[in-house]
Amino acid sequence: MFRRFFILAAALLPMSAVAQSYPGKPLRLIVTFAPGGGADLVGRAVAQGLGEALGQSVVVENRAGANGVIGADLAAKAAPDGYTLLLGAAGTMAVAPHLGEKLPFDPVNDLIAVSLAATSPFALVVNKDVPVDSVQALIAYAKANPGKLNVGSSGKGGAPHLAAELFASMAGIKMEHVPYRGLAPAIADLIAGQIQVMFADVNLVASHVKAGTVKGLAVSGRTRSSVLPDLAPVAEAGVPGYAAGTWYGVYLPKGTAPEIVARVSGALQTVLSAPALRAAMAQQGVEAQWTSPADFAAFVAADSAKWGKLIRDLGIKVD
Repeated sequence: MFRRFFILAAALLPMSAVAQSYPGKPLRLIVTFAPGGGADLVGRAVAQGLGEALGQSVVVENRAGANGVIGADLAAKAAPDGYTLLLGAAGTMAVAPHLGEKLPFDPVNDLIAVSLAATSPFALVVNKDVPVDSVQALIAYAKANPGKLNVGSSGKGGAPHLAAELFASMAGIKMEHVPYRGLAPAIADLIAGQIQVMFADVNLVASHVKAGTVKGLAVSGRTRSSVLPDLAPVAEAGVPGYAAGTWYGVYLPKGTAPEIVARVSGALQTVLSAPALRAAMAQQGVEAQWTSPADFAAFVAADSAKWGKLIRDLGIKVD
């Protein structure tokens, strides 16, 4: 019995020593999208704060491609020593597993969910010539004019596309989906009248709403956005229970020592609670948010189940 105790104690010593000295060198945070977008904004804010909280620099490494799969796979296969972190996004971690393509990694079993970092709602916007000024009016118009509404998105299976499909499903309407290579060209066509409806990041369309070049009807989150405070949530404006948007969260490779996971989690709590960071993100239409590892894992599981059901029900697949 004593021999087994000493063997166990000896096995735990290296892990404890590593945890006590962590971090002893700079870290990298893999951001799975290109510089300049919402993921990059959140990633750089988190990296700066995390570096200050941990006493080591955290370098952002943008690894874009395949809707975030390339960067997430790189993080999943990294050494589980706490020096490679991932900023995962909803589309990669909760949606991609349901779109019919085999992923090179398992979002649940190959990575450890550490904390939610931020949530970002969409604005429901329409071309200025569409004769509606509310969510209820849009639903009524769609029912009275079948085939007249085209809804643009950043691509099939992306978060804006699924937000639109969820809205149409819950509202009992049909809109023709028009996928683009990114939101910028879709917004340009919305303004020009080539498409009539969009769900887009609030910070990307706020200036157009304020200028009157598009009409804002609602926001897709559960609460109002500080960027477009006059727009009520879709759930309050005509589709009870509706909620959509995107989110970003921090992950570590599977096998990372629990002490290191706890250290990173505690540091993230400090970072994401800082008033200055929260205010800076809010100005971009993003809400900073910390959760425990267990709560984040549960959050991702629920989100994955929600979008998985929608994708199966509608038969959505990425070509």
